[in-house]
Amino acid sequence: MKENSRPGKPENNSEAKKPTANLILNFIIIFLIAVIAFLSYSVVKKIKSNGNKVVSVESKTVPAAIIQLEVLNGCGVAGAAEKITDYLRNNSVDVVQIKNYVSFEIEKSLVIDRTGNRSNAEKIADLLGIDRKNIVQQLSNDYFLDVSLVVGKDYNQLKSNSK
Repeated sequence: MKENSRPGKPENNSEAKKPTANLILNFIIIFLIAVIAFLSYSVVKKIKSNGNKVVSVESKTVPAAIIQLEVLNGCGVAGAAEKITDYLRNNSVDVVQIKNYVSFEIEKSLVIDRTGNRSNAEKIADLLGIDRKNIVQQLSNDYFLDVSLVVGKDYNQLKSNSK
């Protein structure tokens, strides 16, 4: 016959562990709810604060220490871009590329600002004696350089030829 178990004593250890396991699970659930509430609050606060932000875009007025530029031959005269490149490199400009422009019919040399820092383009224009009216801005994320120089048919009048 089966022995009678004492009242108040669990029949096996698994029943004794249930209240402890339930207490731990409840604590974990409460902790996770608090974490979710905190994260939700943070996201809502971040979204609201971004809506009130005023972003100002100001162009830089100081040229970069190292200006990277490409020299493009737009006049069609062999060696014109190389001569200007030598002059620029002697004046601490990092010429990263020399190639032909899409046309050889460019009358006046042109400086193209690629990054939005017009002072870089102005420094190149001043260095070569190019009128600042011939500076244009063409911003593009595809370019990994600061300025493009298109050498026009006026290449003989640039400062690179005065030495």
